[in-house]
Amino acid sequence: MLRGLYTAASGMIAQQRRHDTVTNNIANIHTPGYKQTNAVTRSFPEMLLSLTGVDQAERTTVGRWTSGVFAEESLSIHLQGDLTQTNQSSDFALISNIEVDGLAFDASGKATGPDGVPVFQPQAFFTVQDGNGDIRYTRGGKFTVTGDGFLMTSDGSNVLGTNGAPIQLPAGVGLDSLILTDDQRFVDSNGVDIGAQLLITRIENPNDLVREGNGNFRFVDDRGQARAIEVGERIEVRQGYVERSNVDSAQAAVDLMSALRAYEANQKVIQFYDQSLQKAANEVGRVG
Repeated sequence: MLRGLYTAASGMIAQQRRHDTVTNNIANIHTPGYKQTNAVTRSFPEMLLSLTGVDQAERTTVGRWTSGVFAEESLSIHLQGDLTQTNQSSDFALISNIEVDGLAFDASGKATGPDGVPVFQPQAFFTVQDGNGDIRYTRGGKFTVTGDGFLMTSDGSNVLGTNGAPIQLPAGVGLDSLILTDDQRFVDSNGVDIGAQLLITRIENPNDLVREGNGNFRFVDDRGQARAIEVGERIEVRQGYVERSNVDSAQAAVDLMSALRAYEANQKVIQFYDQSLQKAANEVGRVG
């Protein structure tokens, strides 16, 4: 009897995790560059049940039994979000549609390689440096300029240039007087290069990234492959735009209700087992 109780309890925990994930997506619908997260669940390993008796007879196989599910991980969906025009010179939006020879990516950004192994579409990111000096990657392009002329993200990280150093505008020069070229260089109204170029990094497999908060991502180890973009790659940066989150609000509402209903169903199962155990303890075998 307790097996079913544990299975229902694990289902409730998994659905709570799913509910929290969808709620976080909905809360970040208006966050520039936010990437939707999906909770991935899986079942515990199956176990083989056998019927045994008090004698030395051979065991009789009953069948396989799965003891429940658990929320294994949360995966970010690195699909392109829609662009919103803000007309703010400090806003930048990345458009990334990187192609790989011999592969045709579907709408989810996944393809099957010649060896049958799934391949994910590479994605482009702004490259920033946090307060600890660590390299991070983001799609949130709402930047600001400090009094010293440093280009920074909303969480205070420095935006890096192709020279690997934080971008610093010349004294007395603001983004309002600068134009971003097709190769991500800043030039003035006369077309003069001020010596600053955005470092756009190509991540070969975006699933190697770990979400860190504030729209930043990082590699969990040194296995992630990243490099600066090259000329000719299908990447564009638009000034005066921001990339909206790629959260599907309609689907998020459906997923939220689905998680709630599944949670309630498992809750009813636990209540049934509780009542059954109460009867077994208090009523079954009662004398007189």
